[in-house]
Amino acid sequence: MRTRSGSLYLGGGREHAPVTGQKRKRSPAAGAAGECCAARVKRQAGGPDFLDGIPDDLVLTILSKVAATASSPADLLSVHLTCKRLNGLGQQDMVFAKASPASLAVKAAAWSEPVQRYLKRCADAGNLEACYILGMIRFYCLGSRSGGAALLAKAAVGGHSAALYSLAVIQFNGSGGAKSDRDLRAGAALCARSAALGHVDALRELGHCLQDGYGVRRDPAEGRRLLVAANARELSLALAAAAASAPHSFASSLPLGGVAAGVGGAAGCPLLSDFGWSLPEAEPHTANQFMSDWWASRGVQACAKKQAAPAPAPVGGAEASGDGDGELRLCSHMRCGRKETRRHEFRRCSVCGAANYCSRACQALDWKRAHKAQCVPMDRWLLAAAAGDNNAAAAPAQ
Repeated sequence: MRTRSGSLYLGGGREHAPVTGQKRKRSPAAGAAGECCAARVKRQAGGPDFLDGIPDDLVLTILSKVAATASSPADLLSVHLTCKRLNGLGQQDMVFAKASPASLAVKAAAWSEPVQRYLKRCADAGNLEACYILGMIRFYCLGSRSGGAALLAKAAVGGHSAALYSLAVIQFNGSGGAKSDRDLRAGAALCARSAALGHVDALRELGHCLQDGYGVRRDPAEGRRLLVAANARELSLALAAAAASAPHSFASSLPLGGVAAGVGGAAGCPLLSDFGWSLPEAEPHTANQFMSDWWASRGVQACAKKQAAPAPAPVGGAEASGDGDGELRLCSHMRCGRKETRRHEFRRCSVCGAANYCSRACQALDWKRAHKAQCVPMDRWLLAAAAGDNNAAAAPAQ
């Protein structure tokens, strides 16, 4: 990249640079141009090009700040349509590396090869958020396990907390491989690194691991402490978001006695019911929202589907899978979007058997959100018990 000097374009840097009041001569070939071209030449002859007088390094700094504060992908991509010079400078790695999370918020309905190239360009420039989003899409949606895992690892090495937690979930479940590929200790280590960076789901997951001795030495007291820290972190994020969205009405919505019906008067999800709070559910991450919309557009349901013509369950027999022949399931937490990479990869609810979760964090969130009111024992368990009682009562009569 050549660094320009402002004085180079305001003086004699160009032999044929127009000066104020001087008319530009037109060649015979240019005479065939229309009125629009003539007006453009007239504007150029009317004065200096101030944009051309700005040094390249200053323009590149401006474009980097535009990319870092962009509220949509269009805000960044429209720079390339402005002029040839901005298009050239906008292709620098420095600009794509600074792209904001909002400018990377791609929609599942608009997914295309150009969108994938845009995310890939940002990821190659070192944008950790782009590495994470594209890695999740490739691993769970496009079926490119190795490519997606490589991008997640790249983001994790850079200290991306969500990527560290996603790799922990992959290690816990052995995603992309066989059940024997699960590495509980590696998953707990990745979860601990993500929790140290303040990731709420990682804090909650690690707390449950310590309480259950899952991949780590059992320590119920430390597990409870981490669960309290996760709730406190979730509370602080929710209050900060509410204060940013409605600063004037925020103070009146705060509880005096530590109990609130909601932040800003909105009906919320009781994720912090242990502390008497009812907070609006946080918006899902761009990657999770993309995966949820991706599978919803393909008719994949989060709950285990029943077979079209189920066979009657044998009395006292094994529990039917209920997910069809070889059908993979989504995590029942509606804001997760992860899908199994092999059959029976996710763990089911031990009571109803209808819900399945990729992690303990998703299970805890969905339990407080909806599953607590929905979880009931399976009807076929009751039918099997009733059938067993009938058979026992009819045996003496035979």
